[in-house]
Amino acid sequence: MIGWRMVSGGADGARSRHGAEEREATAGDGRRAAARVTGVPGFIAAAVLSACGGSGTSPPDGVRVSAAVSLTEPLDQVARDFERGTGAAVELNLAGSSTLATQILAGAPVDLFISADERQMDRVAAESLVDAGTRVVLLSNRLAVVVSAGGAPVPSSPAELRAEAFRRIAIGDPAGVPAGVYARRYLTALDLWDPLAPRIVPTRSVRAALAVVEAGDADAGIVYRTDALSSDGVAVAFEVPDDEGPAIGYPAAILADAPNRAGAARFLAHLQRPAARGAFRQAGFIVPAPSPAADRPAAP
Repeated sequence: MIGWRMVSGGADGARSRHGAEEREATAGDGRRAAARVTGVPGFIAAAVLSACGGSGTSPPDGVRVSAAVSLTEPLDQVARDFERGTGAAVELNLAGSSTLATQILAGAPVDLFISADERQMDRVAAESLVDAGTRVVLLSNRLAVVVSAGGAPVPSSPAELRAEAFRRIAIGDPAGVPAGVYARRYLTALDLWDPLAPRIVPTRSVRAALAVVEAGDADAGIVYRTDALSSDGVAVAFEVPDDEGPAIGYPAAILADAPNRAGAARFLAHLQRPAARGAFRQAGFIVPAPSPAADRPAAP
């Protein structure tokens, strides 16, 4: 099911529900729960119903944004600021980028897509569903190795993940979840993927990987440093230096058939303005130089 939620008047509650859903995936056997993937038929049905005018459609001036779940906290703040400044509603659908891309390919009514990697954006673009002229890289990030807070063994280098203490290592599903793809690329470059592959616990999103470590169902995890900073339940063992890790980019683009193209354009411009950039930087993201349009005020 597509997780559209309004930002105004209850973002904190929605964020809490999201966290509960991620932690629910860690119940019982951590490996079995973490490997569960959101069912495709359910959200395809929701997308079709919504596209056909079923219940839950947004108001004409609402902007529907499908965004990588690692953006949750700062994007909530940025969307609220946009609503206060323009009066236009923002609906956020936060999930793993591979899930979001699949939803869009299935016909979900989306105005703006923000992916955690180029690969998932390219999947959508390959079907001519992206307005290529609007595509821009908003942010960057880096990987971090985390362990459960409070007494867990702490590796000081990637090679130490081979120690017996780290029998279960949570990452996003390396077959499609961007954080997992990046983690595999990083470990492969160090000749560590093959020896560590039997220990990998794949999850449906980077936040699910974080939740598995928080719950103690994995001995370590590889997530974005921004996710690690958002959690009191993990400790950062070490961050992957930019010159040693994969290049991580968050591309954004307006969909070719966006129901609210004008609203999407305004929100995309808002994401590149100083206040929004500051919110992302405070959350730990790496923010590139602004585009010339970034300093213009949002249209009412």
